[in-house]
Amino acid sequence: MKKDNKRVIYWLLTGCVLIFIMVVVGGITRLTHSGLSISNYKLISGTIPPMNEVEWQEAFDLYKQYPEYQKLNNHFDLEDFKDIYFWEWLHRVLGRFIGIVFIIPFIYFLVTKQLTKPTIKKSIILLLMGSFQGFLGWYMVKSGLVDRPDVSHYRLAAHLTTAFLTFAYTFWVALDLIFPKKKDINKNFRNLVRFGLVILIIQIIYGAFVAGLDAGWIHNHWPMMSEGKFMHETVYIEQNPLYKNFIEGKSGVQFVHRILAYAVVFIIIVIWRKSKQLILTKYQVNGITWLLIMVCIQFILGVFTILLQVPVWLGVAHQVGAFILLLAMVFTLHRFSK
Repeated sequence: MKKDNKRVIYWLLTGCVLIFIMVVVGGITRLTHSGLSISNYKLISGTIPPMNEVEWQEAFDLYKQYPEYQKLNNHFDLEDFKDIYFWEWLHRVLGRFIGIVFIIPFIYFLVTKQLTKPTIKKSIILLLMGSFQGFLGWYMVKSGLVDRPDVSHYRLAAHLTTAFLTFAYTFWVALDLIFPKKKDINKNFRNLVRFGLVILIIQIIYGAFVAGLDAGWIHNHWPMMSEGKFMHETVYIEQNPLYKNFIEGKSGVQFVHRILAYAVVFIIIVIWRKSKQLILTKYQVNGITWLLIMVCIQFILGVFTILLQVPVWLGVAHQVGAFILLLAMVFTLHRFSK
C-alpha cells in the first residue's frame, strides 16, 4: 500500500476541521462565561454529563464552592447553571474526541506502514502539541478556581494560541502530502510571508489577551478609542510600571490589538503588491487572493465587534475570521516555501 496516501491526508484534514470546531465552541464558552462551570477533571467519567436532578444538584453544589459563583453568580439557579455547564462540557468532550480521532488512526497507519518516516515524526509532534493543549486547558481553568472568578489572560492566550498553532501545523503536514514536489522558491518573498505570519500570530495572542481581560467591552468607538482620541489616556496610566499597561491593562491591550490590526492589513497589502512582480502558480495566486479577502473581512468584523460591544455571535465570528486568515497565511507560506 502506498505510503502517505489519500487516507492519511483526509485524516489530517479531518483533524483540522475538528480543531476549528473546538475553537469555535471554545469562543462561545469564553463569551458566555461558561469556562469555570466544571471545576473538576475526570478523563473518562467526565464525558458523561449529569443524567438526573440529583447529579445536576451535586454538580451545582460543587460549582457553588468556587469564586465565580460566590462573587459573581450567586443569583444563579439550577437552570442558569445548566446553560453554562453545557458549553464547557461540549468543549471538553470535543477535546477528548479529537484525541481519539488522532491516536487511533495514527496507530492504524503506523501498524499498516502507511506513513513515511518524516510523516511519523511530524505526527508525533502533533500528538505532543495536542497533549500540551489539553494540559493548558486545565491549567487555565485552575487559575480561576482560587481567588479571582476569572482565568488568567496569559493562560487563556497560551491555550488559544496553542490551538491555532496545532491547527496550523496539522494543515502544514497535510499540505506537505498534497504537494509533495519541491520547486525553486523566491527566498526574499518567502521571508516576507513568514514575517506576516509572525505578526498575525502576535495579533492572535493579543486577541486572546483582549478576551481574557474582557477588554472588548470598553472604548467602543472606531477609528478613535473614544470621542476625538486615537489613544485613550488610560492606555498608559492604568498599570504601573508603564510596560504592564500593554500586557495587563485593559485599555493598553485593546490599543495594541487595534494597532496590530493595521499592521496585519499593511503587511498583507505589501505581500500582495510584491507578488505582482513574480510569476505565480495558480495555488500561489489563490493563497494571496484569500489573504486579501480574509484580512478585509476580519478587519471589518473586528471593528463591528468593538462598536457593538462584543455580542456573542460577532465575537465568535471574529475568532473564526482569525482562524481562516491564519489558514490562508499558512497555505500561502507553504506554496512559497516548498
